[in-house]
Amino acid sequence: MALFNSIWDDLQYSLRTGNMITKLVVFNFAVFVVTKFAYLIVGGFTMGNPELLYRVGLQYFCIPANVMTLLWQPWSLLTHMFLHDAFWHLVNNLFGLYIFGSIVSDLIGDRRVLALYLLGGLFGGIFFIVSAQLGVLGIGGYALGASAAVMAMGGAALILAPDYRVPLLILGAVKVKYIVLVLVLLDLTAIAGHYDSGGPIAHLAGLILGCIFVYQLRDGRDWAESVNQLLTKITGLFTRKPGKSRRSNRPGPMKATFVGTAKASSRSDVHPTHSFQDQLDAILDKIKSTGYESLSQEEKDFLYEASQK
Repeated sequence: MALFNSIWDDLQYSLRTGNMITKLVVFNFAVFVVTKFAYLIVGGFTMGNPELLYRVGLQYFCIPANVMTLLWQPWSLLTHMFLHDAFWHLVNNLFGLYIFGSIVSDLIGDRRVLALYLLGGLFGGIFFIVSAQLGVLGIGGYALGASAAVMAMGGAALILAPDYRVPLLILGAVKVKYIVLVLVLLDLTAIAGHYDSGGPIAHLAGLILGCIFVYQLRDGRDWAESVNQLLTKITGLFTRKPGKSRRSNRPGPMKATFVGTAKASSRSDVHPTHSFQDQLDAILDKIKSTGYESLSQEEKDFLYEASQK
């Protein structure tokens, strides 16, 4: 019992103090552990034959290809992107989430990570359903996993820092653009061979969403802001305490993070200095032309501080 209490304390600490990438990694892993415990429990009730009942239960949290089925389980649009059944599927996704998500968090701010993850997973899930209606795969299929959300991180990292080098086992340091290219080729090969095409289509949809997310941000349209406002309202329904006014539970003003050619926010609570913006634009232009690794340590520190504002 002491061991489980220690593990639970570690999980709580990671979720409380870690950045959003750490929280997403921990949460995905925790959901995987819960599903495996559920498998063991079902096995006990079914005298060692849990497969059928377990699969039926799992499908209620996977996104279905059939639109009519989706109407009965709309929550699966959200739950499917945190759900993994195979261990190596989980490991691959968490690895991709960590390497791509860390780049995204450093360059455009930790507060945009969750929004990008959710939008990528949702966009991928929608394209999975659309591909089924177009006959790409059978309408009786289901999808689960964070792959589309991770590919959204990959698409964002590709636009933000294509020449950033990621250390990989055996291969050594590999640029982000080559990692993403290999992933895209694998998905296109699967689609061409009609091998589980719904999944690869969802992955590519997530990638496209990630690219568009960054381009929109550079043009001054921050999709994360709307998502975060919605999440704040939803969580506020469960955290608002009796006796306090609604206003006291609203989050304080959030400073803007500037990316690429994005214009300064016109909100009255943001007052960036001209020199700050010029320096930030110069650093982002340098990343675009020569890559993240060309930055000095001072420039990296400045960029990190800017992403936290």
